[in-house]
This record gives sequence, structure tokens and C-alpha cells, in this order.
Amino acid sequence: MTRDITYRRVYEESSPEDGRRVLVDRVWPRGMRKADARLDEWLRDVAPSTELRRWYGHEPGRFAEFRRRYLAELREPARRRAVDHLRDIAGHDRLTLLTATRDVEHSQAAVLAEWLTDPESSRA
Repeated sequence: MTRDITYRRVYEESSPEDGRRVLVDRVWPRGMRKADARLDEWLRDVAPSTELRRWYGHEPGRFAEFRRRYLAELREPARRRAVDHLRDIAGHDRLTLLTATRDVEHSQAAVLAEWLTDPESSRA
């Protein structure tokens, strides 16, 4: 089973090493044309809720709490199906999670990549 999962900004140049490219943001990236995104899929259901995203505001000091709340959201049935879909992709191909967030290390893409590669997370 492949678990080669990376994450980066959707604005960066795509690469053949990306494998499947999946946007994990709830809203479309500002200023990006859909034709330029080079996505395989836009999976909104795996993104944090609008309420959580607004509360977090990409403030690094809130990241630990954001991470805790986001992981709780990922256990909800609709999001769980989306996570399972990502696991299925990762089981067959390299997966690159894309986000428009400037600080990708403090983003839902980083939390999601960690969760997908952690064998314990599938039992959560």
C-alpha cells in the first residue's frame, strides 16, 4: 500500500511527481483560474468547516486547537467518507494535497497528510 502523501500550495507549479492532485480547501483559491490549477479533484467535504476556518484565521498560535477541532470534524460521517476516498487514492498512487494557504505547515493540508499517514488514525 502506498502512503506517499505530500502537501503544498496550489499556486506552485505542478510536477509529474505530484501523482494525484487534490484541492482540500472549502473555497476556490483566490485569483486562480480552474484551467490553471491542474487538479485531479476538488474535495470540499474534507475541508474544515466554515466556522472553524474563520475562527482559526491562520493564526499559528491557534494551530494546536485548530488541529484538535479539525481532527474531530474529520470523524464526522460526511468528512469520514471523503477521508476514506483520499486513503483509497493514496493506496494506489502518490497523493498531493493542495491548499491556497500561505503557511502550509499550519494548514488543514498538513494535518490531513499527517492523519492519513498515521496507521492509528484509521481506527479513530
